[in-house]
Amino acid sequence: MKGKNFLIASSGIYPYINNKDYAYLAYKLARSINSQGGQTRMFMPRFGTINERKHQLHEVIRLSGVNIVVNDDDMPLIIKVASIPRERMQVYFIDNDELFKRKHLFRDENDKFFDDNDSRLIFFTKGIVETVKKLKWRPDYIVITDWFSTLLPLYIKTYYKNEPLFHDAKTLVVLNDEMLKQPINNQLKDKLNFDEIPSEWVDKLENPGIDNLLKMALSFADGVIIRTQNIPKEIQNIIEQNNLITLDVSDLDLEEQEPELKKRVLEAFADQETE
Repeated sequence: MKGKNFLIASSGIYPYINNKDYAYLAYKLARSINSQGGQTRMFMPRFGTINERKHQLHEVIRLSGVNIVVNDDDMPLIIKVASIPRERMQVYFIDNDELFKRKHLFRDENDKFFDDNDSRLIFFTKGIVETVKKLKWRPDYIVITDWFSTLLPLYIKTYYKNEPLFHDAKTLVVLNDEMLKQPINNQLKDKLNFDEIPSEWVDKLENPGIDNLLKMALSFADGVIIRTQNIPKEIQNIIEQNNLITLDVSDLDLEEQEPELKKRVLEAFADQETE
C-alpha cells in the first residue's frame, strides 16, 4: 500500500456530490488509502450543481488547453482542482461548458436521460487520461466507482494502448446498485467506431445499457470492489472465471465502520504486494 498510486474515477465524490453512495465510497476509499501510505488522485466531472466559490475550485492553466475530440467534434478541456477540507486529498474536475454546466447530472427536469450522455462519457474518459499524461503521474491502481467511468479501462487498453503511464496499472471496478440500472444512448457505438475502438468490443454494445458497459469494464479488470448485495449471476460468473481481486464492503456502514474499511483495504492490497 505504501507508496502506491491510486486513480479514482467517479461521476461524483463527496462533498461535491453528497447524495450518492458511490460518491461517499470514493471519498472513504481515498481516506483509507491515504492514511495507510498510498497516494490518491480523484477525478470527476465539474457539474453545474457544484458551487465553485463554496468549494474553492480553481482552474489549472497548465493542465487545461487540450481539445478532446468526440465523434469529430472538437471540445476544449478545462481542468479545475480543489482540496477536500481537512483532508490532504485533491480532486480534479473534468470541465466543459457545453457538456457539464447544466444544473442536472444525467437527467433533465422531466427525468429524461440527456441525449448526449454518451458524448459526456467519452469526454470524461479522455479527459482523465489527458490530464494524467500532463501530470506525468503513473497510477498503480485505477478504481472505477460507477457507470460514468466504465469506458476508462477500454480506452486505456485500446485507444491509449501505447501510453506507458498506464501499462502496469491494475483496474478495479466497483459494483453497486446505481451501476446496475442506468441506461445509455444508442449512438455510443458510432462514437466508439469513430475512435477506431476494435469492433470486437464495440459489437458488445449493440444494446449499450449499463449492464453491457459493466461487463466490458470487467473484461479488462483485475479486481472488483463490491458495494451491493445484488450481483447478477452473469456478473458473478465473470468475477469467478477471471479470478478477480475482491474487496467486499457491501455490509459496511461507511460512516460508522471506517476502521473496518481501512482494515479490508489494507488486506486487499497487501495481498497484491506479495504476488
